[in-house]
Amino acid sequence: MRRLHALLPEAVRDPARPSGGNTYDRRILMELKAFGWSVEEHLVAGRWPVPDAAGRRSLAEAVDRLRDGGLVLVDGLLASDSPELLVPLARRASLLALVHLPLGGPREGAVLDAASAVITTSSWSRERVVELHDLARPRVHVVEPGVDAAPLETGTRSGGSLLCVGAVTAFKGQDVLVDALGSLTDLPWHCVCAGSLEIDAPFGADIDRRARGTDLVGRLTLAGPLGHDELAHAYASADLLVQPSRVETYGMVVTEALARGLPVIASDAGGLPQTLRGPGARAGREGTGAATAELPGMLVPAGNGPALAEALRAWLTDAHLRGRLRHAAAVRRTALAPWSEAARSLAALLAALSGEPSRVR
Repeated sequence: MRRLHALLPEAVRDPARPSGGNTYDRRILMELKAFGWSVEEHLVAGRWPVPDAAGRRSLAEAVDRLRDGGLVLVDGLLASDSPELLVPLARRASLLALVHLPLGGPREGAVLDAASAVITTSSWSRERVVELHDLARPRVHVVEPGVDAAPLETGTRSGGSLLCVGAVTAFKGQDVLVDALGSLTDLPWHCVCAGSLEIDAPFGADIDRRARGTDLVGRLTLAGPLGHDELAHAYASADLLVQPSRVETYGMVVTEALARGLPVIASDAGGLPQTLRGPGARAGREGTGAATAELPGMLVPAGNGPALAEALRAWLTDAHLRGRLRHAAAVRRTALAPWSEAARSLAALLAALSGEPSRVR
């Protein structure tokens, strides 16, 4: 069995800090076993991408254990600010940088330039990495996330059960959602926001204060981070996923919702439009709050509270629209790729880097 070393932030195994990046790392490395790869994880302490001295020491110790080289995959959070350790490692190992969110800057660029290959999780992030660091496009590969199969949910007749999933941070845009919901108090709805309030504590505290305000009290629930089963229940109880992100390279929660036939109202940030449309889908001319036959939801401009409010009002007041979007989501559900397909793509890339013929079928 071929071996892959994986340098990962220790938060990847922390159930209190769920994230799309952590889920991606865990699932794709687990699925690699089916393609003849064993994975040896080296967990690195610290709150990356801005670690303290202890975090840097932890990474140095992990790198030191890799004296024999081989194939080494490093998570982008570690790669973003550690050229002193990772560039020398790339001279004795085949270094593969897995970039979930490119942060930019010369230190990240030095690591990616030294790597044998770079993996991104969407076509949008691939183009962003190439642009930021002037990398040759053939060195940058796309391995999109998979999704687990889930039961088809039919939703409620009113459509008023809303769900937002993601750490409560400015990147995820919960303030935009709160602004939008504040203008919809004349309509029946309840919204659950699932995600940690501690990662960006000042922002989380402000959202919590606003959720306790007169207009939203009892209608907006900040549920904190949810475990696997709790999150599955939240999806099963929802009518609509709302994803108001300002920055998003892919948006795994979108496909998690679509796997259940739930429509999505999302911002047009980063890779979200492509994730919602699916591979090969016609882009169309959605515009603000518009829906097409192909699109299982609506796209709105990122950071635009009134546009999000307009789309939500249309969803809540137009039963015909809800029916169309639910049908489109059910159709899109059948085209979602499982995690095994993501692992298949990664396994083929690993085989090429190791100089072996690919055994992936």
